[in-house]
Amino acid sequence: MIDMSKIIDIILHLDKYLNILIQNYGTWTYGILFLIIFAETGLVVTPFLPGDSLLFAVGALAATDSINIFFLFAILLVAAIAGDSVNYSIGAKFGEKILPKEDKFFYKKEYLIRTQEFYEKHGKKTIILARFVPIVRTFAPFVAGIGNMKYSTFLSYNIIGGLIWISLLLFGGYFFGQVPFVKNNFSIVVFIIIMLSIIPGVIEFIRQKYKSQQE
Repeated sequence: MIDMSKIIDIILHLDKYLNILIQNYGTWTYGILFLIIFAETGLVVTPFLPGDSLLFAVGALAATDSINIFFLFAILLVAAIAGDSVNYSIGAKFGEKILPKEDKFFYKKEYLIRTQEFYEKHGKKTIILARFVPIVRTFAPFVAGIGNMKYSTFLSYNIIGGLIWISLLLFGGYFFGQVPFVKNNFSIVVFIIIMLSIIPGVIEFIRQKYKSQQE
């Protein structure tokens, strides 16, 4: 069984765990980071993996020359784009057939509903916007596959979204992660990033709640 307290501890102290990861695995760290980003974007069963916070933290670590920022950028961009593409293909081929009928730890029906509503509001650009919304980020390409979005259209939005997401957070960490205040309060900064990333979802939930009460 997944220990949520351990996952939360890892997410909030990514700087510490990334240092340990590099010390223990060296260049294999690139592959491990690739798999995390790939799984977080490519598999509907792993929406709990760190995304935004991981990119910022590893970008900050790259500023210390512990890891190469440009190679990191390349492999994480490939991971983000490939993850969404695989997720789209799974959705297109299997659709809702592979999803549990009852809520599980890794899946709740509301995740799918929230993503579908996100599509109704934002249309195709959801593929780009969803990159910055946890949970929706994991389910958006899957829903695009279910909805039979033309793959060439999906791929173009996928590439643009992946490029913007990886660039902003990875290089944001690289340029600002070593600022004394950020460095000395890294856990707080990561927590703020997490909170900022879920604000759009909270606002949308409140808006829909208010709208339903008015009807």
